[in-house]
Amino acid sequence: MGPYRRERETDMSSRENQVPAVPATHLQRVERLLADGRRKMLGLVGPPGAGKSTLARALHQAYPAISQIVPMDGFHLANSELQRLGLAQRKGAPDTFDSAGYVALLRRLRQQGAAEIVYAPEFRREIEEPIAGAVAIAPQTQLIIAEGNYLLLDQSTQPLQPPPQDYSHWAAIRGLLDEIWYLEIDDGLRRERLLQRHQQFGRSQNEAAAWVAATDDPNARLIAATKPRAHWVFRWREP
Repeated sequence: MGPYRRERETDMSSRENQVPAVPATHLQRVERLLADGRRKMLGLVGPPGAGKSTLARALHQAYPAISQIVPMDGFHLANSELQRLGLAQRKGAPDTFDSAGYVALLRRLRQQGAAEIVYAPEFRREIEEPIAGAVAIAPQTQLIIAEGNYLLLDQSTQPLQPPPQDYSHWAAIRGLLDEIWYLEIDDGLRRERLLQRHQQFGRSQNEAAAWVAATDDPNARLIAATKPRAHWVFRWREP
C-alpha cells in the first residue's frame, strides 16, 4: 500500500456500528490519490439512501489518523427557516440547503493555514437539525471526505418540474474536490433503507412511503442525472 497503511478488513468489520470494509480496488484508488502527501478532498455523492455516510465512515476507519468527514448535510437550513420559506415539505431538495455556505467551507479547507482549526456543522437526525461547530478539521488532516447528494449539480441538471433552479453554488463544488465518487445502488434497496430510516425517526409507515415518493425519489432522479460527471462509480462489491 501507499504511505499510510490501512487497517485490516477483519479489524474493520468488528469496529463500532459494524461499518463494512471498503473493497481493495477502491482503497487502492485512495492510496494513489494520497501518494504525493498533500491534502486531498474526496467527494462521495449519491441519492438518498445510497449509503454515503456508511462509506464515509468506512473510509475514515481505513485512514483514522489522517482523515475527517465533512458532510453536506450540516448545511441543511433550520426547520424554522424552511417553515418561513414554505419549503418544509421539500426538505432535502437542493434549495433547502445553504449551498453557498458549503462551498465557502470547502474553499476554506483548500486554503487552511498551518495553525488553523476549521469547524464544520453536522446534521443530527435525532432532532432533524444542523449543529454548528460539531466537526473539527485539523490542519494536518490529509484526506477530507466530503459527502452529500448534490456535489455534481450544475446548471445543465434541472428538475423535471418547473421552475428552473439556480445551481451556481453547487456547480462550484466540483472544481474544489480532487475526485468525486458516485455510489451506485439498487433502487429497491435504496427505498427500503429510506422507509426504515423515516420510520425510525418518527414517521408512520404511510407517512414514510409518502415522503419517499414525493421528496426522496424526485431528488434521487435529479442526482442520478449527475452520475456521468463522477470520476469513479463505487459499488460495495469489487468491480
